[in-house]
Amino acid sequence: MFIDGRFTGGNASETIRVINPATEEVLGEAPRGTAQDVQAAVAAAKRAFDGWRRTPANERAAALHAVAEKIRAHHDDLVRLLTEEEGKPIPENDEELWWVEETFDYYAELGRHQRGRVIPSGEAGQFNFVIREPYGVVGCIIPWNYPLLLLAWKMAPALAAGNTVVIKPSELTPLSTLKMIEVACDHLPPGVVNVVTGYGPKAGEPLVTHPDVPVIAFTGSLAVGQRIASLAAPMMKKLHLELGGKDPMAIAPDVEMEMAVRGLAYAALINAGQVCTSTERVYVHESIFGQFSEELADFVGKLCLGNGLEEGTDIGPMIRDRFREKVEAQLSEAVAAGARILVGGRRPEHLSRGFFLAPAVVTGVDHSMRLMREETFGPVIPLMPYRDFDEAIALANDTPYGLGASLMTRDARLVKRFFEEVRAGTIWINDPLTDNFAGPFGGMKMSGLGRELGQEGLDEYTDVKHVHWDVEGGVKEYWFPY
Repeated sequence: MFIDGRFTGGNASETIRVINPATEEVLGEAPRGTAQDVQAAVAAAKRAFDGWRRTPANERAAALHAVAEKIRAHHDDLVRLLTEEEGKPIPENDEELWWVEETFDYYAELGRHQRGRVIPSGEAGQFNFVIREPYGVVGCIIPWNYPLLLLAWKMAPALAAGNTVVIKPSELTPLSTLKMIEVACDHLPPGVVNVVTGYGPKAGEPLVTHPDVPVIAFTGSLAVGQRIASLAAPMMKKLHLELGGKDPMAIAPDVEMEMAVRGLAYAALINAGQVCTSTERVYVHESIFGQFSEELADFVGKLCLGNGLEEGTDIGPMIRDRFREKVEAQLSEAVAAGARILVGGRRPEHLSRGFFLAPAVVTGVDHSMRLMREETFGPVIPLMPYRDFDEAIALANDTPYGLGASLMTRDARLVKRFFEEVRAGTIWINDPLTDNFAGPFGGMKMSGLGRELGQEGLDEYTDVKHVHWDVEGGVKEYWFPY
């Protein structure tokens, strides 16, 4: 673990074995942190807060730029470690690291751009303004699917705003986080950044309930997000929750077939479908449904499944066997209810080790199936026909989630209806799953609270204060006695 500027085993008497999901071999170990370790990390972060918040914004910006440059200097090593630890192919982790580097640079500049605003005063002789101030210690609880990217989306704006952080990485992927902190954060004052490795009950929950941690930033499942919310509610903490999704894609009859096939395959199968914004429900106009299904199955069947370190691999393993089994169970239930698997859905015979599952294309589905209602988080593309665009929008909205939604069309009238009527935090038209540093990312409905990226992502880590200053002073006629 990394606490108060140094690496330590802390109070941990046990370790976590970190496994390569492509080979099932042990990569290394990390301490199994305890509530005492969380206490030490929070105490260090609290001590560092006053100094860090008073550090001039230009100096904080320089420090964040230095983080970005140091990550770039170790880019290839971090990409390889990410691939070994989490499983994504090298090209996907290369992109993740680029995003990490650029996120620190982006918030380095945004953090010194503004601190508030001057507002019109109610009367002459008065001065009114709004300032934004850091909260203090931010608890960052990070998932395994994008361990460095989703850390950067929290850590960079939190630090830019003047907060300090305590990071609890996933127990499945702690090594890449520790490595990044080791190589990129050694110039930061002790206590500004801390890492406690461990499991949720022993490390995550003590962080959530700690009275000196006013902000919790979490990315993960709806169930864990609800648990965090229930623990934090009595303490009135600021919560930033990016939770699950069941993202739809609608494909209009005017679409260019190759673009739609390849765009959908990317949106549904990147990181073996283990993305909160993965396309998990697809609605295709009935006039092109047969042709589209065949061409998609043909394309998906030719994708290369294998170890992410090997050149030419398109899709890597799932993170662990229990996640694969969940996907297989959803597929089995759907088939029993009348669905048809056109391609994939099986464990590949040529890969005897690793948690691989051949990407599946499924037809004959409907909204009575778990495959179309619950988050799958795996390499499955279920296709369902629709008659008209009213039905497509109704189907897209038929979910408790609202993280993202995609549309493939050249018809501007359909585009306008889609982004106005579909309830989701991000709408993609013809280019799914892309992000923009200046564009806020987050969900509606049960998909969470708050936003990452953009000015909104920085505002999440600052509290608002209104200052009312009567420059002239003097007794007011509306004071007592009446």
